[in-house]
Amino acid sequence: MEAYFCSPPLRTASVVALISASLMLSACSRPPSEAPHAQVAEVGVFKVAPEALQISTELPGRTAAYQVAEVRPQVGGLIRKRLFVEGADVQAGAALYQIDAASYQAAQQSARAALAKAQANLLSTAPKVARYKELLAIEGVSRQEYDDAVAAHEQARAEVAVASAALETASINLQYTRVEAPISGRISRSSVTPGALVTASQASALATVQQLDPIYVDVTQSSEDLLRLKRELESGGLKRTAQQAKVTLLLSDGSRYAHPGKLQFSDVTVDAGTGNVTLRALFPNPRHDLLPGMFVRAQVDAGINEQAIAVPQQGVSRNAKGEATALVLNPQGKVEQRTLVTGGTRGDQWLVKSGLKAGDLVIVEGLQKVQPGAAAQVAKPAPAVAKAAPLAASNAQ
Repeated sequence: MEAYFCSPPLRTASVVALISASLMLSACSRPPSEAPHAQVAEVGVFKVAPEALQISTELPGRTAAYQVAEVRPQVGGLIRKRLFVEGADVQAGAALYQIDAASYQAAQQSARAALAKAQANLLSTAPKVARYKELLAIEGVSRQEYDDAVAAHEQARAEVAVASAALETASINLQYTRVEAPISGRISRSSVTPGALVTASQASALATVQQLDPIYVDVTQSSEDLLRLKRELESGGLKRTAQQAKVTLLLSDGSRYAHPGKLQFSDVTVDAGTGNVTLRALFPNPRHDLLPGMFVRAQVDAGINEQAIAVPQQGVSRNAKGEATALVLNPQGKVEQRTLVTGGTRGDQWLVKSGLKAGDLVIVEGLQKVQPGAAAQVAKPAPAVAKAAPLAASNAQ
């Protein structure tokens, strides 16, 4: 048997020829238009446009009763009756408690009798003065006797006045045995029961009456913010809308209170411990939805910013330093990162004080696709989808 072997040069040439042929085939099969190129990310943008906005400041606060009156007895004695329902609304002058009045009735009768006695004594002294005056003219009595008669008459008149005052005092004390509501409002629970002994002007109150409609809301604002607001109003950055600022409330559950209020006054003293100033607003409270001591958040109108900039919150993020930042698509199609200064919110938008200007394109969609310095373009709206033919028409075919 004969064996045939290919020489090494001949084998190498065959391999090279096969590789060249495969490269030529692959090159011929690729169209020229399919050359690789980088994809530009598409993003959704918000175009910044300044507008006139009502600027408000959100401040924490608590509700306080419009009027508060603590009910205390003005005379001492045993409580005979409690004449109100705890937690009910009472009117000014309504009877709340009845104190045992027997001793005060007796004192009134005694004072009335003393007044009658003084008045009777006065009746006898007046004619005596008149007679002594006639006798003095003819020297029938001495001057001293006449002066004594006049003095006795004046003393009798004074005794009548004293007795009248004593009777009035006794009548007032008798009236005080009926403890009345000093103001109209909602009354608290009673601290005493019938049979309890009370004293005049005691330290502990029998009950408390609070007027809830209208109601106060006391909010606190830092003195720095108050000074900044004054400077903005003076410089014209903000325009005051009215002499009395409007206030709205956000309740603790996040809901908005139905009735707007009005700012009444700002305290003239800064709290030395906190550096805050107290502002007081007045709100109508017809349904008593607001109760004293509730925590609320008040939005106080500061003025109108005629060149305010508001951007969607999804377009604003925070960096490692806690600063507000936004990605902006510049006219060259590059992404820039801007550091912003924000000044509150309006709905789902941030109010931007600095960092953006009119016409800027803030990226609000596709943020995960881009980074500062990268190229991007505004996403085109999706083409409209053709509506399908009615089912009846296709069945007819």
